[in-house]
Amino acid sequence: MGMTMTQKILAAHAGLDAVTAGQLIVAELDMALANDITAPVAVKEMEKVGGHVKDPARVALVMDHFTPNKDIKAACQVKCTREFAAREGVENFFDVGRMGIEHALLPEQGLVGAGDCVIGADSHTCTYGALGAFSTGVGSTDLAAGMMTGQCWFKVPAALRFVLKGKLPPYVTGKDLILHIIGMIGVDGALYKSMEFTGEGVSALSMDDRFTVCNMAIEAGAKNGIFPVDEAALAYMQGRFRRPVKIYEADADAEYEKTYEIDLSALRPTVAFPHLPENTKTAWEETTIDQVVIGSCTNGRISDLRQAAEILKGRQVAKNVRCIVIPATQEVYLQAVREGLAEIFVKAGAVFSTPTCGPCLGGHMGILADHERCVSTTNRNFVGRMGHVTSEIYLASPYTAAASAVLGRLATAKEVVK
Repeated sequence: MGMTMTQKILAAHAGLDAVTAGQLIVAELDMALANDITAPVAVKEMEKVGGHVKDPARVALVMDHFTPNKDIKAACQVKCTREFAAREGVENFFDVGRMGIEHALLPEQGLVGAGDCVIGADSHTCTYGALGAFSTGVGSTDLAAGMMTGQCWFKVPAALRFVLKGKLPPYVTGKDLILHIIGMIGVDGALYKSMEFTGEGVSALSMDDRFTVCNMAIEAGAKNGIFPVDEAALAYMQGRFRRPVKIYEADADAEYEKTYEIDLSALRPTVAFPHLPENTKTAWEETTIDQVVIGSCTNGRISDLRQAAEILKGRQVAKNVRCIVIPATQEVYLQAVREGLAEIFVKAGAVFSTPTCGPCLGGHMGILADHERCVSTTNRNFVGRMGHVTSEIYLASPYTAAASAVLGRLATAKEVVK
């Protein structure tokens, strides 16, 4: 029996000719990642055993969740990580001024790419599958072991195949696609499986769409999400990716537990209602809102900001609605300034923030009060995720989020652009 794309990458990194679903392996790592919340835990575990980083070039530490430091505890977390990075010679340390949201920053900086095996002490590490890498989230103790040994153990995942056809309609994005899929299979529909995307419809998706889709594979319970390496992926990596590109393709007789066919042209703007990403709807009754967040590792790239600006240009954020726009990296921030997007946001009555995860995890920069509702381009809408336990989060694309900000209620772009 042949292997899936994910299984081929894992076999290569384990030094094996082949692997099968359920097999336990130890694989060499190309990159190990942590942030200001998860790194200190790993650092303390390493200190307990007197461990050191095996290869500082293959470690990335990104201060993004609570930075700029929101309080004393956050400052101490970052200080711990900063001192560790200096002590261990970790070059890929990103703090205020160089910071960005980790899962947008690493691809942008060329630290991850096709054929890689990557772990991160953050569940949305699965984002890098958009580039044809195997990437997955782990706990801080596994991350500590990975930094010390350059290896990690895995149970080889079985796979689901998603065959994409056609192309997305206007105002429909990769966010709508992944919300549609999660609504279809459920938050445990891909539990510990690889979500492998294929079909002629892949070429109709931008790289930013693919990053968004793979980013939320974990919201379906997946071990990872992955796209084939095509011309668009190669073009993205050219001049960025620091290691040789390694392309793996699934065998024709690869085994998938299930295959889903999705016509992209049939998709509509999709929103995940509280309190699970699977609670998706394409039509809804009038729902007034208090806040809109446009950003995060899911939708904070330049194309996301362009989509939001397209809706907000010449319009105003509705009275009594707070709109917070957060570029994912410093590079995206600068590009938004150069293109005049920042001016559009400010003139519309929105806040334009430095890069940070901030409100996504209820950290800072947009905490919700009791019974408040937020339309957000982030990835999770669990109870209490962004603040008070009675608050509500509606997950949506940048188009839908911006339109909702203008109308003061849950709305689609077509309701604004007539």
